[in-house]
Amino acid sequence: MTELVRMTAIEKRFPGVHALRNVSFELNAGEVHALMGENGAGKSTLMKVLSGIYAPDSGAISVAGQEVSIGGPRAAQALGIGIIHQELALMPDLSVAQNIFIGREPRNRWGVLDEARLNRDAEAIFAQMKVPMDPRATVRGLTIARQQMVEIAKALSFRSRVLIMDEPTAALNEAETNELFTIIRGLKAEGVGVIYISHKMDEICRISDRVTVMRDGAYVGTVDAATTPISTIIAMMVGRELDQVHIEIPDLSGAAVALRVEGLQAGRMVRNVSFEVRAGEILGFAGLMGAGRTEVARAVFGADPTSGGEITVHGRKVSIKSPQHAVQAGIGYLSEDRKHFGLALGLDLRANIAMTSLDRVSDRFGRIDDRALARVARDFIASLAIRTPSDRQEVRLLSGGNQQKVVVAKWLLRNCDILIFDEPTRGIDVGAKAEIYRLLQNLAAEGKAIIVISSELPEILRLSHRIAVMCEGRLTGFLPGGPGTTQEQIMHLATAREKAVEGAPA
Repeated sequence: MTELVRMTAIEKRFPGVHALRNVSFELNAGEVHALMGENGAGKSTLMKVLSGIYAPDSGAISVAGQEVSIGGPRAAQALGIGIIHQELALMPDLSVAQNIFIGREPRNRWGVLDEARLNRDAEAIFAQMKVPMDPRATVRGLTIARQQMVEIAKALSFRSRVLIMDEPTAALNEAETNELFTIIRGLKAEGVGVIYISHKMDEICRISDRVTVMRDGAYVGTVDAATTPISTIIAMMVGRELDQVHIEIPDLSGAAVALRVEGLQAGRMVRNVSFEVRAGEILGFAGLMGAGRTEVARAVFGADPTSGGEITVHGRKVSIKSPQHAVQAGIGYLSEDRKHFGLALGLDLRANIAMTSLDRVSDRFGRIDDRALARVARDFIASLAIRTPSDRQEVRLLSGGNQQKVVVAKWLLRNCDILIFDEPTRGIDVGAKAEIYRLLQNLAAEGKAIIVISSELPEILRLSHRIAVMCEGRLTGFLPGGPGTTQEQIMHLATAREKAVEGAPA
């Protein structure tokens, strides 16, 4: 098999951080090589070295058998190395073809843009990918999955033989993921080498040929994806066997109903939704992307206007017209996009924890009590096991799992006893996921009413005491948690357009 890339003994340091320690990696033509590790393991840094964003302090890089010095992203592109970041870098108001060839548009002999050739060249790339796409379409009108196809086409327009994909399915549903995998398999058949970074273990098994694991900036090992058990890969990533979180369904028959939602209507995506959550219960919301799960959460939290329905908290009917009303009623919402809606990334940990409860860390004159603020932050750092060098650390520098814990701390300080977690482990590595699972179970054991929205069915099955399933804005049924419920049962309800089961709790 032809070797496309070899990285040997790569070292990279930043002030106070030894990011890469003697790391080696290789990629062959026509293979998908997964790169895995917990957040902070060094995966992104290694790929930024390969794509010319960072220069290594030492070590060697060979491309197609020739040792090279990659002086920047343009140099990497010239060597046939393309990277597709998790955050897509497209210009939404330009066409598909314009995005692919931005800065390299074909022109006629008078220097005028040759739009016909521009579109033909884009069509040729999509034909190679076997993807139907109108090169004249505006990017803003495309789904995230379609935008990802444009990013791949853009990388291939540089004649890339090496394609780096960073969490490419983070925002894709199952059908879109299957479409992406079909394209990746087509690229493999043409000899393109794909470096695939993902936290989703099932995807790694489906699409990868080999898996390389990093930990703490160092190379751990490379294994065959088809023959290596997932448990072995996880142990390589975290340096230990993870404790398995076994779901135990508590007897909640005598528990008080913390939240009751009846006949909720909001826009086109929330249609006559009714459910309840008891104190100490974890209610999982499952469904395909676009089913309306997040819209239900935003409506309950007052982030989106409602057009009908009633919300009762601890037996008292409440009017929730804004998030402020929800917080006053004891409801906390952890958004699926914690970086935009849950955190102030430029502020430190203590400020983020206190931002919804400044009255609790202020003196009688309304001034922030720095000692009270520090005490609260230290208490949550200890109780939630937040890994940080200090309570003054900016949250943007924390790992995804620790950022999520900071958001949890913010709502616990507010003493919210109804907590809605929307995609609680998105972008979080497998070790941090286990910690978040334990945290949710501990909160439920303390009497909190928990709603968990997740696109990962194994996560829903692993966490939920009861499962509510949605399809096209409607609740189509409830399933019990525990080992007796299967993914197939959830998918049956997730694809049922009509309401199958009344929304009363089991």
